[in-house]
Amino acid sequence: MPSTSPGHKRGYVIPIGGAEDKIGDRTIHRRFVELAGGSRARIAVVPTASRLPDTGDRYRDLFRDLGVQHIRVLDVEGRKDADDPKNSELMDGATGIFMTGGNQLRLSTILGGTQVARRIRSCHSKGCHVAGTSAGAAFSSEHMIAFGDEGPRPVAGKVTLAPGLGLTNRVIVDQHFRQRNRLGRLLTALAYNPFLTGIGLDEDTAAFINANRVIEVVGSGVLTVVDVSDLQHSSMAQADEGDTVELIGVKLHMLRHGARYELDTHTAHSGGN
Repeated sequence: MPSTSPGHKRGYVIPIGGAEDKIGDRTIHRRFVELAGGSRARIAVVPTASRLPDTGDRYRDLFRDLGVQHIRVLDVEGRKDADDPKNSELMDGATGIFMTGGNQLRLSTILGGTQVARRIRSCHSKGCHVAGTSAGAAFSSEHMIAFGDEGPRPVAGKVTLAPGLGLTNRVIVDQHFRQRNRLGRLLTALAYNPFLTGIGLDEDTAAFINANRVIEVVGSGVLTVVDVSDLQHSSMAQADEGDTVELIGVKLHMLRHGARYELDTHTAHSGGN
């Protein structure tokens, strides 16, 4: 995990599986706003992953509807913008930062190594809660799935990883998980690096990861946890490109709203009902 500023506790890391409810109960956004301070929250929106010009404005309206008065939208379309002090200063005093969906490679190639990326990590280390949906979810961790083939089986050479933002080094995230049949590509990513825990997020589903590395599931879908901490065998090192990768000792959890998962002990707890 990234270092914490002295006297501060890290904020939550909140990857969201995409297509979150924006007009109904908005359970995920409400929880994010509550953590960030409710009506006193100071939220910065980072729409860099999206090419749609109104993405930032739509999230500004959403958070305003939830009672937030102080909302700033960063205008970061290229690396020059990401190194402009005016943009990083927009996050000063932020209690919540929200990264929108789009293309996660836009996030890694535009923000990586810039003032904006450093400011997000600094804010998080001082207690700011950082959420990201879809592409923003993938980018939140240290290791990011850039792209890969869909399907149920792990296949050598069919997933490309890239550096993420690095708010956590304990998980690797995949989004739109069951909707796009992405179990195989998450397993492939974990075969490359079995230190990690795989987090597969359905749409309208979020993993609220606190400073104690405990995940709470929020939303209408399922969080799939792929635990390879007891992996006994992997054929990845011997597999040719296109081969199915043999994995023995993988543990799978399917968790619903209210369930918890402890990353340190690899223990799952039901949410009841």
